[in-house]
Amino acid sequence: MTAGPALSVAGPPSVRGVALLLHGGRAVSELPVRANQLAVLRMLPFARVLRRAGSEHGLAVARLRFAVRGWNGDAHAPVADARWALDQLAVRFPDVPVAVVGHSMGGRTALYAADQANVRAVVGVAPWIEPGDPVEQLAGRRILLAHGSRDRVTSAAASAAYVQRAAAMAGSAAYVSVSGDRHAMLRRAAVWHELTAGFVLGVLFGQSVGRTTRGDTANVLLRALAGQGSLVV
Repeated sequence: MTAGPALSVAGPPSVRGVALLLHGGRAVSELPVRANQLAVLRMLPFARVLRRAGSEHGLAVARLRFAVRGWNGDAHAPVADARWALDQLAVRFPDVPVAVVGHSMGGRTALYAADQANVRAVVGVAPWIEPGDPVEQLAGRRILLAHGSRDRVTSAAASAAYVQRAAAMAGSAAYVSVSGDRHAMLRRAAVWHELTAGFVLGVLFGQSVGRTTRGDTANVLLRALAGQGSLVV
């Protein structure tokens, strides 16, 4: 029997915002997600960076482990788990805004669940996007999709096209190409972390990007927060 999703939350005593992290998975799999799987572990550095950058501003960091590894076609399996987690966060932190950060399948899941009332922003890193994925649920949300230029697992072109479609609906929508990096986000890990933390703090708290980013990344992030559509770092 497959266990349900698992949610863990770490944060300061007074919480003013939440970052919910969603890991990747597979197109089809009913196997349960284990805590030591690479897709789950890949989100740990993002959690550490967000906690370090955001704790003084009242940012809590929540990590969701999906029940099963697969999207599973029309079942959209992880979306129900993400909605459950967002409901849990709404009960625990009433009226507190949430930024959802997802990698690969987690990025697709974050976009699908963006219409939950407490969601203010979505960051998709190397997200899995398909041509028919909806954008209507993004109304009023701030969106950032970042994709490695050498990613061969998910499509950078699909992410860029999705941002173009989302721009008319979302509060803002930006696409950033991370030059030379792949799906695992290892070659330029600091850039991925800085983009994510800077966007989350910028949307939830209006925080200056200078506290979390440096050089060219800071300039790109400023433009992403302003909703400029297609950027390169």
